[in-house]
Amino acid sequence: MAFVVLFSTLSFTVESHYCGDYLIDTAVFTKVKVCGGNTIDQEFTMKDCCKHEVEVVKGQDKLKLNTFDDLDIQHQLFLTSFTYSYVSLFVTLPKQVVLHEEYRPPNLILDIQVLDETFLI
Repeated sequence: MAFVVLFSTLSFTVESHYCGDYLIDTAVFTKVKVCGGNTIDQEFTMKDCCKHEVEVVKGQDKLKLNTFDDLDIQHQLFLTSFTYSYVSLFVTLPKQVVLHEEYRPPNLILDIQVLDETFLI
């Protein structure tokens, strides 16, 4: 939503400089370079044929800002209950402590169940 507001309110100018029918320079955010009489052909210096075009692209300049108090009571109630229930979804559980996490059982040298031939059936 922030990008929509940013790009809808963005204004900029596009400047173009022509000498005769030839486009010399185009600039969007900077000043355009003008030929200043230093043209390549001598026929362009004889007559004043350079022109400078400026195109202004205006963005939206009036935004309607509403506050929470501008809403009626039903919308305020809905928004507060929705926000509260949405935030309640992300309540984390307390971290459980595992007491035997670092317990290492002893090394078995012999398998006692096989030696005594006692098996659970």
